[in-house]
Parts: sequence; structure tokens; C-alpha cells
Amino acid sequence: MVGLYFTRVKLGNPAKEYFVQIDTGSDILWVACSPCTGCPTSSGLNIQLEFFNPDSSSTSSRIPCSDDRCTAALQTGEALCQPSDSPSSPCGYTFTYGDGSGTSGYYVSDTMYFDTVMGNEQTANSSASVVFGCSNSQSGDLMKTDRAVDGIFGFGQHELSVISQLYSLGVSPKTFSHCLKGSDNGGGILVLGEIVEPGLVFTPLVPSQPHYNLILESIAVSGQKLPIDTSLFATSNTQGTIVDSGTTLVYLVDGAYDPFISAIAAAVSPSVRSVVSKGTQCFITSGSVDSSFPTATLYFKGGAAMTVKPENYLLQQGTSDNTVLWCIGWQRSQGITILGGSLSVNVTSSSGKNQYVNTGQFDVNGSPRHYSGLVPTGVAVALVHMLIFGALFSR
Repeated sequence: MVGLYFTRVKLGNPAKEYFVQIDTGSDILWVACSPCTGCPTSSGLNIQLEFFNPDSSSTSSRIPCSDDRCTAALQTGEALCQPSDSPSSPCGYTFTYGDGSGTSGYYVSDTMYFDTVMGNEQTANSSASVVFGCSNSQSGDLMKTDRAVDGIFGFGQHELSVISQLYSLGVSPKTFSHCLKGSDNGGGILVLGEIVEPGLVFTPLVPSQPHYNLILESIAVSGQKLPIDTSLFATSNTQGTIVDSGTTLVYLVDGAYDPFISAIAAAVSPSVRSVVSKGTQCFITSGSVDSSFPTATLYFKGGAAMTVKPENYLLQQGTSDNTVLWCIGWQRSQGITILGGSLSVNVTSSSGKNQYVNTGQFDVNGSPRHYSGLVPTGVAVALVHMLIFGALFSR
């Protein structure tokens, strides 16, 4: 279940909890609504799925096509209203994701509940009225039950993203942070607002981009930089480097993928046996991962460096006679380099200040730093605890 991170949100009155996948590659928060075509009714994640019913919430209202928020969303393709629709017709949407899955529905406004961290580090119950999607149709992988959740929480930069809405309401800065714990039990922290933490390292986001684009400058394995043409990482409509927690794995642009694989294979311990399985570079070893495989380092603009441990680029594929089969989990991409959820370990990304921050492996000086002050929770597999830092914020 690599790369699936989800959190709980409370919506409506009376409030109900919904499990939603964290996705920095899309903009909108949506949950499955009743009735719904193709929506799973059970989940292999051992969580209880809920269907949002706007008619059962005393604070819910449908967003009509005449609403200014719908008009703004129409201009960016985040909403659907036909010329034949009346002004009171519901503001609809249809989203298609990179894996071909999709969802459609209509927008509603309702109360969202959260914990606000006060200046004395105490938390207080808070709420705000936000616009989110009410999905009545799902397709593709969203229909599967093995990793089904109630919806998707988009953390993009659109006006209808929850981050932008809370900023407009004066609840929190237009900033978010996520620290995703990369273990089988999942866990982590998701914060809406700013964290003041000593030793954070920054690299700028590329402005005026629909995604969170970084400037990746080079890659090293065991301290040796790889022979990669840096122009492959330049940002354009067809290439660049983006952060996307909704993508499971890491995707390296074609010209960087082969040098990376070759460097890993050349740097493994002599006791490791190299094999190719179904076209993928794999390794058989009886030793520990850390002692058998090299670390990699991603270098970003501004001098920031992210150290990638072997468990973050390898996937365990099987065991036999006290040996383990490990395969390179990173994939080849034709244009875009994607830093997916499996790499988001101790990573904090911050939007609104054009910065990308890492509090764990990201360190200019090469010495590791550790996140402190907030304790991850593991209520369910890959469940992330969400807080809001906004009590001292004023617009």
C-alpha cells in the first residue's frame, strides 16, 4: 500500500467523519455522496466508509451556477454549467486523474471542523464554512474496494482549494505542511498554516504553475553526481519536477532514469546479487537494506539536498531461504519527474510563500534534522493527523 496517505475531515451538522486521500496534485476536496454510482461501500483499509448527504445536514447548501465561486471555477475548468442551465442549476464538476479514474458531482457549502493550535500550543475546536465536491459518480480505480476511501482532499492552488478558502476567510495562512511517515503503519502530520521550526531548509517553487514545481538540479548516488543533462529538469508544459502526494511512486524523466539505475547497481554491496525481473532491475540479498544499498541525494535550487534512503527507492517483492528480493520502485517517465508519496518521508511542502521545505532528510549541510513539537498518530494504516495553525493569523 505504498504511497496512499489519507486523513480524516469532519463535515456537516451533525458532524460526520470522512476519510480522504491527501493529494497535492489536485485542487478540490470532494467526498462521495448519496446516492452514488460506482462508489465503494466497503474498504480493505479497515475503515468505515460514509456517504455525505447534504439533505441531512442543517448547514449544507448547494452551490448554483450563478454563484461567483462557480463562475470563477468555470474559467479554470474546475466546474461545469451548460448554457441551457438556469442560474439556479447546481454547479457541477467532472475530474479525471492521471491513472484514468474519475469522479463527477456538484458543489456544496457546509461546515468543516478542525483543531486550531493556539499560541500556548493548546488546541481549540474550530470550524469554517467551505465549498467542496459532492460526488455521485466514480469510475476506474476509485471504484475498487481494496484501498477505498471516502474522497480526495486536493491541496492545489485553485481558489476552491480548502487552503485558499481558509486563507480568504482569515482562518490560516495560505500555507500547508505535510510530514509523511514512510513505514508500513503509515502516520504523519498534516498542518494547514505555518510551522516555525529551527533548521528548515528552503528551495523555491516555480511560480505560475498549476502544480507544485521544484527546480531539481542534479542527482547523486553514494556522493557521486550522475551524468544527467540538467535541461531535462527544466520546467515547461511537458517537463519539470513536481510534488504529488497522490502519485504512489517516484517517476524520473527518461534521460535520468538509466543513469540512476546503473549507479545503484554499481554501488550495491558485493554480497548482493543483481537480477532483472520482468524488465525491472532487482537485487537478492540476505543483508540489511541500509548496509547493502547506497543512498541517493536529490539536489535542488538554493543548495537544498534531500537524502533518499534505500527503502525509499526499493520495493520488497518476495522472500526465500533467508534472502529478500528487492526491486527498484522508481519508474521511468517521458517528461515530468514526479516526487510521489513513497518519497514524501519527513517532507514538508509549503505553499503560499513559494517555498518547499523538508524537516527530515532535507539539509544544506548534510546533517539530519528531525521534526519536533507535533507527534504523528497512526489511527489507521497511513492515516495522517491534521491540525490547523491559524489562531494568531490575521489577514
